[in-house]
Amino acid sequence: MEFEFWWLLALPLFFSLGWLAARVDLKQLLAESTALPAAYFKGLNFLITNQHDKAIEAFSEAVQANTDSLELHFALGSLFRRRGEVDRAIHLHLNLLEKQQLEPQQTLAVTAELAQDYLKAGLLDRAEELFESLNDDRYRQPALRALLEIYVREREWERAIKAATELERLSGVPFRVEISHYYCEMAVKSKLANDTHTARFELDLALNANKNCVRANVLLGDIEAEANDHQSAIATWKRIEFQAPEYLGLIAPKLLASYRTLNKTAEGLNLLRAYLQTYQLSALFNVLYDATLTEDGAESAAKLARNELIKKPSLNTLDQLLQARAIVETSQPQKNNLPDIQLMQQAVRHAIGNKTAYYCEQCGFKAKYHHWQCPACNAWEALPAEPASI
Repeated sequence: MEFEFWWLLALPLFFSLGWLAARVDLKQLLAESTALPAAYFKGLNFLITNQHDKAIEAFSEAVQANTDSLELHFALGSLFRRRGEVDRAIHLHLNLLEKQQLEPQQTLAVTAELAQDYLKAGLLDRAEELFESLNDDRYRQPALRALLEIYVREREWERAIKAATELERLSGVPFRVEISHYYCEMAVKSKLANDTHTARFELDLALNANKNCVRANVLLGDIEAEANDHQSAIATWKRIEFQAPEYLGLIAPKLLASYRTLNKTAEGLNLLRAYLQTYQLSALFNVLYDATLTEDGAESAAKLARNELIKKPSLNTLDQLLQARAIVETSQPQKNNLPDIQLMQQAVRHAIGNKTAYYCEQCGFKAKYHHWQCPACNAWEALPAEPASI
């Protein structure tokens, strides 16, 4: 390809055009920055240094100097919400809505901010009404997320399912886990009303939404056991192994109780032993230890605890071993090791204390019992299947 010398003549022209464009952009930037009040930049500086009270004062001054700037009003309203002064945020945005010169898009923007104010203030009915009015594509997804939060807080599960399904379609983000729990909540309500037919149907819908919904099979097994169909209950609970085996510890006591009712305790114990050998779950071991102590005696329980302690050292297991050994010593008075064993057990229990708990993986909330939904942050399945322990 031959070199075209006329390009050499064009280069200075391109350079000049680029310089001119940069000058125009710079002038526009300077014009926009000088249009902003100095208090705006003071407010930004206070925000950066986490001086929120001074930032509010600065932005309030900026709003008074430029009453037509929605962005300044929104920044001040957001600060009010963050500081918990929701009433001031509501008053600010209501005053904006009273202005007749707002364009339709501006009205929508102010309405969205006011809806957030009401949600923060706990005025759920007012917030719900405003979020439902935000049908514009720009606000639909944030509005649906807020509405979903409201429906969950108000336990309106059918509306929550509808909102989550639409949000899933619009955002591409899956809500299968959440929707399955909404159906489970509906099933719990039906079950409490003794409508087991509807409860079964709702639990089937939960499994259709999320085939790995452990909670649905736990509840289905409960319904079968309460109907005295323990064989079906056992079969249902066994499915959990193929969904999420870490939850087997939660249903181990239920399984064993149904096996006992069927006079198949030995079969139930063998199943738990097989689960323990495969999955090494602490909750499974605790159930198996208590059952062994009851069914087979302290010697067998001590042997079980000793073997477990060799495989996985734990103060809890050591406490169980000492408990079993103390029972054995009590039944054999000729031995004099009982006082020493009791002292060791007392020391171990003092060291353990009350440190076993479920910790939410989202917010760190500590719970004594397992919850499918975190009581603090409302996240689903955020608490682990087994409690944390030393």
